[in-house]
Amino acid sequence: MKKKKQPWPTKDAMEQIYEMKLWGDYHSSFYSGSGSHDPNIVDPYIAAVTQFLTSFKTPITLCDLGCGDFNIGRQLLSHTQKYIAVDIVNSLIAHNRTQFEADHLEFYCLDIAKDKLPDGDCALVRQVLQHLSNQEVAAILEKLNKYRYIVLTEHLPNGSFIPNKDIISGQGIRLKKQSGLDILAPPFNFKVFAEKQLLATIPQDHKGVITTTLYQVW
Repeated sequence: MKKKKQPWPTKDAMEQIYEMKLWGDYHSSFYSGSGSHDPNIVDPYIAAVTQFLTSFKTPITLCDLGCGDFNIGRQLLSHTQKYIAVDIVNSLIAHNRTQFEADHLEFYCLDIAKDKLPDGDCALVRQVLQHLSNQEVAAILEKLNKYRYIVLTEHLPNGSFIPNKDIISGQGIRLKKQSGLDILAPPFNFKVFAEKQLLATIPQDHKGVITTTLYQVW
């Protein structure tokens, strides 16, 4: 009988990813993987989110929930009134504070499934929920209602698939189960006022599609 894999605390799992460089090295103390550095993925994403951010007459407050090594955030920073960057790995946040400084930039170490989320106009959640169990995703979605906008990026299978198969939080994602997150589908049934796909990018390995969707919550 196959032994059932026991879940590890998410914070411990994410700390191990950076300590053991499971997402790659890139000759850096902290590296958030090709999804944060591959120009074929990053450049279209920056362009799409920049277009959204600059559509406001007055710049908005952006909460980056799962900011990673901040290679993405640093390229969006100038288009915001305030940029609040959050990650679960304390050493990563401490490192980011030494590397990136701006009057309207703040870094916080938070577990977004357990801790109170910062106030803001828009939540940026880029390839974060895909690593988390359904229980943690549900806990986070309950809190995302506080933001008027959510820009959500998920790595999904190509074509049709059964959404929201549960996983143990960690390095892997639902793609291995031919599944992906759809927050509007059961068991989450997240309610939104409007939705618009901003981007769909095929990774170089052609495994699945990385989609970025803008949700207006209220």
